[in-house]
Amino acid sequence: MSAPAVGPLDGAREQLADAVKLLGYDQGTYDMLATPRREITVSVPLRRDDGSVELLTGHRVQHNFSRGPAKGGVRFSPDVDLDEVRALAMWMTWKCALVDVPYGGAKGGVRIDPHRYSAAELERVTRRYTSEISPLLGPDRDIPAPDIGTDEHTMAWMMDTLSVAQGHTVLGAVTGKPVSLGGSLGRASATSRGVVHNILAALECLGMEAQRTTAAVQGFGKVGRGTARFLAESGVGLLAASDQHGAVYAPGGLDVAALESHVDTSGSVVGFDGAEPIDGAALLELDVDVLVPAAVEGVLRADNAPRVRARVIVEGANGPTTPDADRVLTDAGCLVVPDILANAGGVIVSYFEWVQANQAYWWSETEVETRLAQRMRRAWHDVRTHAAAHGLTLRTAATCLAVERVAQAHQTRGLYP
Repeated sequence: MSAPAVGPLDGAREQLADAVKLLGYDQGTYDMLATPRREITVSVPLRRDDGSVELLTGHRVQHNFSRGPAKGGVRFSPDVDLDEVRALAMWMTWKCALVDVPYGGAKGGVRIDPHRYSAAELERVTRRYTSEISPLLGPDRDIPAPDIGTDEHTMAWMMDTLSVAQGHTVLGAVTGKPVSLGGSLGRASATSRGVVHNILAALECLGMEAQRTTAAVQGFGKVGRGTARFLAESGVGLLAASDQHGAVYAPGGLDVAALESHVDTSGSVVGFDGAEPIDGAALLELDVDVLVPAAVEGVLRADNAPRVRARVIVEGANGPTTPDADRVLTDAGCLVVPDILANAGGVIVSYFEWVQANQAYWWSETEVETRLAQRMRRAWHDVRTHAAAHGLTLRTAATCLAVERVAQAHQTRGLYP
């Protein structure tokens, strides 16, 4: 009988337990950091376009807000469940602390397949979900952002719903908004740019030249697509890319611009003339220098990790590597750049957007990208230095740094009453 699959919350708590042990904290500290501070589950009734009513379920989890307001994405996915949201909120806490933005972690979602609903139906879902969780939200309480299955239009609807309730426009209520509604220049590409900053830093650390390096990107969506484009601009050869429908592979390298045009036309990487089709799972095991899992959690597991041949793995998605797989990859000499470092560019520029909205003063795209690069380089240096000094993996070093900062905030503030 096979062992039960390790879920994202199990993995997140195991990472925390390892950090707590290394930091010398007690069980009470672990329990406090392993448990969300606040969570809500709501019913989301939807009036379909045909007049029927369907009942959906939504969640919002605030894992921690000792260092500032809660911050985290909202995803619309048929796979959303409370434990997944809890794990994602915890990782968001560590991510914010690691890159030193004044937030705690949160996450939310609705269990829905957005591809099966019209734009009008998705707007109604968004507005009702926002209304139901609105007591938790606000620019000083909890600031949502886009995630899987949501986008800038979702954020515009959320902001408008919250603003109508307040009786005035609240630009800082969400991030990832359209630029015309107070969104930040550079926000849409921020996570991808952050991933590539980390890839280039990892290659430099290993003495590898970008122009002589190959890569594969799993997940040609919000994060993966931009990552592929910026890798190509940096001279890295992209050999394969995938989405939920399939994968394509070109031994001589993909024409990323042509692939993007194909996806815009067809909706998928499948059928791209400039490459041959391969199985999506096989992409993870290709002979490339850099692998970027940029889709969903739990794709690198104990069963497939021994077949991974990439020398560097940079996690564009949250939680794509299980703890068992992490150990296999580490033993094999693979350098894994963890999600809380690798994909932190999104929350950094979300923070920039929030600052701009609260000040009603907007920065140029060059200013945003320069400040993003500075933050990413600083975070990489902190993690790399800590890992080298203590003989840790990058993931353990990053988690320890983040957990220590959050625990110090708890200790300094004290317990009430």
